[in-house]
Amino acid sequence: MSEILLIRHGETTWSASRRHTSYTDLELTPDGERQSRALAVALAGRRFVRVLSSPRQRATCTAHLAGLTVDATDPDLAEWNYGAYEGRTTADIHDENPAWNIWTDGCPDGESPAEVGARLDRVLDRVAPLLERGTVALVGHAHSLRVLGARWIGLPPSAGGLLRLDTATVSALGHEHGRRVILRWNQPVPATAAAVTDRAARH
Repeated sequence: MSEILLIRHGETTWSASRRHTSYTDLELTPDGERQSRALAVALAGRRFVRVLSSPRQRATCTAHLAGLTVDATDPDLAEWNYGAYEGRTTADIHDENPAWNIWTDGCPDGESPAEVGARLDRVLDRVAPLLERGTVALVGHAHSLRVLGARWIGLPPSAGGLLRLDTATVSALGHEHGRRVILRWNQPVPATAAAVTDRAARH
């Protein structure tokens, strides 16, 4: 059956140090590039009727290294706008605001959960009809894809806080008995795929 595959981009220096990254347009680290090439092995043989990516280079580069041909970049797939919290870690933010929770509070000078949810709803409205023709791939970021997963199954944007999502992972949304469900979540690149790309990089 057709699915919506969610692919989080590979590692960046800020994701490795757990710094909030939205509009800052960072490159992948060497490890992030290896992760992305390993995704190509995991996705080999898959056919997609549509591949959409966040416009940030960490997402578009991941798609390219994973062997995907991006049909279009979609601003609605961009990461949650962290506003004044861009580049800061949660621990750092809690030093000045211990009660802060992005899933309920949003970010000062950035986006609220409702605003993020609204634009991810737009993505789902555009891609859901395509599932009649085949599988769709969406390449994006941790928080925004977590919100998208929650919205797919009818939960509020804040429920994305219950869906951990690591770098260079693949998740799948689909249907069971006519209901929207999460089929798989936060699946890492198989160790065999990573080993293949590591060996290739050394030769």
